[in-house]
Amino acid sequence: MDLIPLPHRMERAGGFFELGDGFGIEAGPGTEGTARWLRATLGAATGLALPPKKGDEYDVLHLSVRPGLDAEEYRLVVAPHGVHVQGGSSAGVFWGAQTMLQLLGPDAFRRAPLPGRTWRLPLTEIRDSPRFRWRGVMLDVARHFMPKDGVLRYLDLLAAHKLNVFHFHLTDDQGWRVEIRKYPRLTEVGSWRARTKFGHRASPLWEEKPHGGHYTQDDIREIVAYAAERHITVVPEIDVPGHSQAAIAAYPELGNTDVVDTTALSVWDTWGINPNVLAPTDNTLRFYEGVFEEVLELFPSEFIHVGGDECPKDQWRQSPTAQERIRELGLKDEDELQAWFIGHFDSWLTARGRRLIGWDEILEGGLAKGAAVSSWRGYAGGVAAARAGHDVVMCPEQQVYLDHRQDAGADEPVPIGFVRTLEDVYRFEPVPAELTPDEARHVLGTQANLWTEVMEDRARVDYQAFPRLAAFAEVAWSGLPAPAERDFAGFERRLAAHYGRLDAMGVAYRPPTGPRPWQRRPGVPGRPIDGPPPNR
Repeated sequence: MDLIPLPHRMERAGGFFELGDGFGIEAGPGTEGTARWLRATLGAATGLALPPKKGDEYDVLHLSVRPGLDAEEYRLVVAPHGVHVQGGSSAGVFWGAQTMLQLLGPDAFRRAPLPGRTWRLPLTEIRDSPRFRWRGVMLDVARHFMPKDGVLRYLDLLAAHKLNVFHFHLTDDQGWRVEIRKYPRLTEVGSWRARTKFGHRASPLWEEKPHGGHYTQDDIREIVAYAAERHITVVPEIDVPGHSQAAIAAYPELGNTDVVDTTALSVWDTWGINPNVLAPTDNTLRFYEGVFEEVLELFPSEFIHVGGDECPKDQWRQSPTAQERIRELGLKDEDELQAWFIGHFDSWLTARGRRLIGWDEILEGGLAKGAAVSSWRGYAGGVAAARAGHDVVMCPEQQVYLDHRQDAGADEPVPIGFVRTLEDVYRFEPVPAELTPDEARHVLGTQANLWTEVMEDRARVDYQAFPRLAAFAEVAWSGLPAPAERDFAGFERRLAAHYGRLDAMGVAYRPPTGPRPWQRRPGVPGRPIDGPPPNR
């Protein structure tokens, strides 16, 4: 049973249960969504109608919520006369159904039945539950826009790997991707750039055509609802106060107008850290409150991500308006000014029953008590945040930034950063060893990040994400031993079967033998970094 992620406990008996034409579903209270999902997915793959059935009939899949199990815990029993999936909540039932789908074989992930195919499940009992409550993937759609159908497809891929948080990076210097009705120019102007750098920012290559797009509010509602059916929480990111040139291009008054001519700015067409940041004015605060009011209507998530990373302070140092604000607030320096800016939105979100989360730079200058941290610059930010009593999501760049290259070979397309092999990701440990048990309880979980500067379409995203995302999913879900003791050879054996599932789902993953000819990008320069990444 080549399951990914690896279940906590499996007991295999001899024999199989075969799904016949009369196979149906008994959906107990709280499991109706899983039954609906199975009829749409498993029904499409098998051609079975999966009608409602009663518990006293044969050939039944029994779905039920059982008290006594943790919320995401499930128990899957395949017996000679039927199948039982029990969960501590509707989410647990759904994860159990995902495991059942894997047991049926790769063709269960297709969208139409293959002729002559029979369907059977091995007689078995599986008990399983996740290690972390936050098992996330960040997708950057600001650098390269992914149309809505691609986002929905990625939610299916996350669900198939029992990942449950979709961090949706919606705004940056290179594009604003969510409709805000109060401020229409954010998408009318801010969602399109005139051209795009092809490769690393030092590359001489350009794609000389406009690039962009955005999601309407109804698109967002559809994405959020689609995710919820799969027990995935969508956490939106609206970047402040840096990474904001697209917003400033649309509304120049948001920038530091006393330092630069913001009316001359356009949506940025290259990569890197941009000096054009938001002005720390009341007008900017009121503007983004208007943005977040609409964001809160669209996204019911507990957490709202505000970015907070890579905010150069040069314009603030030169700005009389910013310097006056520092004096007026009695702040020490520009770092504390950023902390004040982030703190304003922390209080604003808290008053509305939400929680702020941001990249670990928000620790600089002090951090409001209720805020959480995405630790990306290694482990240090997460350690500092946990010790200060803040919740943490561990996503260190050197370990789980999947835009980093996966091999040192010359054919690796647009090689960025350190080599992070499949085995490196499998041996990633999210909880720093130096944390005490009380401090470690602040680690909500972990997240892999997909930044798309050099990923121009979904095939490139697939290549960078898979199969490493399968390894990451096992790290996030399964109670694996210490990194050096993990059975990577066993994972590779299970992955050999998992490639068939990825093939059935149409995933353009990196083969273990290296990139296929059409996956290479000859002549497109990247920025490889040699040697092992710092482990700090």
